[in-house]
Amino acid sequence: MTTSTDAPALSAIQTHTQAENPAAFLALNEGTAYFTAPGLDGVIAYRPVGRYHVQFGGPFAADADYLPLLRAFREHTHAAGAKVVAVQLQRHDAERYAADGYTVNQVGASYSVDLAEFTMAGTRFMRLRNKIARSARAGLTVQEVDFDQWADRVADLDRTWLRGKGEDTRELGFLVGQRGGHLQPHRRLFAGVLDGELAGYISYSPVYGTRSGWLHDLSRRVPGELPGIMESINATAIDTFRGEGAGWLHFGFTPFTGLADALELPTVHFGFAQIVKVLFEHGEALYPARTQLAYKQKWYPHLVTPEYLAFDGEADLAAFAHVFRAAGAF
Repeated sequence: MTTSTDAPALSAIQTHTQAENPAAFLALNEGTAYFTAPGLDGVIAYRPVGRYHVQFGGPFAADADYLPLLRAFREHTHAAGAKVVAVQLQRHDAERYAADGYTVNQVGASYSVDLAEFTMAGTRFMRLRNKIARSARAGLTVQEVDFDQWADRVADLDRTWLRGKGEDTRELGFLVGQRGGHLQPHRRLFAGVLDGELAGYISYSPVYGTRSGWLHDLSRRVPGELPGIMESINATAIDTFRGEGAGWLHFGFTPFTGLADALELPTVHFGFAQIVKVLFEHGEALYPARTQLAYKQKWYPHLVTPEYLAFDGEADLAAFAHVFRAAGAF
């Protein structure tokens, strides 16, 4: 059964934390469909795009129902004349998909900081500290804010940010978070203010599981040359989360990064693996992987986790392109 109601999905990602997907909350984005099957405890999040069902993460399901739910979803997809392509699979997902006959390739990595171990002391953080100090001298202040009270300013900044990226830039969805809506109370919003105006913000989504904490999600800043805006906002959020006893700050998935032959599974498609490597070197027009990676590496993550893409059958460039179509990239 397919539905657009996200209540079962929210319950599933909160309950079935063995999934250990730090981006699981993004499965609740508006426009996502949810597949369930009678008698099976779990949910699959996906978007039908063209002749593909683009699945986000693995099944959020009880362990005993994981494979039965995945197989039921595949049957449902085939009955609709479509094929499954699944993105942002964790390693334990990838192994199960490979064992069930999917072609599975590493497609990127996610980056996480252990807040109990994190410190900005030492020479390696000197440049980051200098950027934060420079923004403070320029008058930047950072605070956690209520989204509803700041929604208009956030929307204005979004429009400014998009214009600064070029007239053809589209706002992504599906693989990145959203603002507002009935799920907003689950999120946190930190804002940087300069001369009374919103200069930047970062939205954080909750993360469940053994590495629970927060996901550094959607972020925007005014175009300009003042350095340290995003770094100042994130540093303030880190101080807040550490004070609350949060365990981890996750920076999320970056396509085409963290690739290693040793991380591939037996059902890897070697030709597609080479394409992914080329996209890291030359695919900035598709996704700014180098820029995203540089920002995440500033925080010296303690954990780099491979993430995978699974094809229902042979690796298919059309299926891969539909992942980006589902995200609204084109």
